[in-house]
Amino acid sequence: MPATRTFLRRGFAAAAVPLLAVVLTACGYGSQAKDDSVAPAAKGEKTGGLDTVKIGYFPNLTHATALVGDQQGIIQKELGGTKVSASTFNAGPSEIEALNAGSIDIGFIGPSPAINGYVKSKGESLRIIGGSASGGVKLVVNPEKIKSLGDLKGKRIATPQLGNTQDVAFLNWIAEQGWKVDAQTGKGDVSVVRTENKVTPNAYLSGSVDGAWVPEPTASKLVSDGAKVLLDESDLWPDKKFVITNIIVSQTFLAEHPEVVEAVLRGTVKTNAWINANPDEAKEAANAKLQELTGKPLPPEVIDPAWKSIRFTDDPLAATLDAQADHAVRTGLLQQPDLAGIYDLRPLNKVLAAEGRGKVSDAGLGVK
Repeated sequence: MPATRTFLRRGFAAAAVPLLAVVLTACGYGSQAKDDSVAPAAKGEKTGGLDTVKIGYFPNLTHATALVGDQQGIIQKELGGTKVSASTFNAGPSEIEALNAGSIDIGFIGPSPAINGYVKSKGESLRIIGGSASGGVKLVVNPEKIKSLGDLKGKRIATPQLGNTQDVAFLNWIAEQGWKVDAQTGKGDVSVVRTENKVTPNAYLSGSVDGAWVPEPTASKLVSDGAKVLLDESDLWPDKKFVITNIIVSQTFLAEHPEVVEAVLRGTVKTNAWINANPDEAKEAANAKLQELTGKPLPPEVIDPAWKSIRFTDDPLAATLDAQADHAVRTGLLQQPDLAGIYDLRPLNKVLAAEGRGKVSDAGLGVK
């Protein structure tokens, strides 16, 4: 059993209820969807003879691999004459629907909707083919009302949505404290208030909530409004790593266009390497893309601390996704899922080998 899963299993009884129909990824403060765009710099031979590859992602810092890879043309360069057609989404279910409908071929998405999409399709819709980001989730609170973790009891704390990745994490943490909360209503020893990330800062300023368990850049936006970081979720995980963004692909597309999938992964691997080698330039590139997509960049007091809390990684951190699924089961929000085959890391490991790097693990959940 993976160490992460062992670490996070303690103290919970499994529950079996219907799978949530709606589960979202972490949608960033102020993000908005934009119409599709096609990268203009498609030069050279078409990869696998394909004209266009359709890629989906969120206009959010935890999807910076896509933001930077698109902005800098790194992914496009690896595809040669095959054009990148990019679409942006604000919600995990809509991205999964687009993948299932063939409107996109490859997507960047959080763990909860990836699990949900895989389980609802009985393992036939998607594969996780790589990692993108880790971390970037914090518990931020009103320092006048909450000075310690114990002070959370009786307070109103926001999460992005019922059953989303941060909601499950917070419910799991609450249970570890020995407190009781009804997962569906959010009522109990702590009031869990489901609030869209773009609304949370105003809810905090109005006093409607006393804090929030949220992703970046919403956490840093709240801090800029006077909140204080009480807990970084990374501190709850072994090695301070947990998946926040994966790369998924339609199984049909993977079977029909393996060369294209491999080229995209070469692009994401090179993008992550460039981000990690040039963090300041990468931050500027991500913010430039956010401005293009949403109409405004993030201010320095928000993007600077937010950027520092996110790690960009090719490793999908599969053991942590497995543990996150366990959390959803134990909090009563998910039936016990069969995740066997959710990963196909063979193309990624081929790319990593070509870069002289070691393989990443699927935690026993890969295709056979």
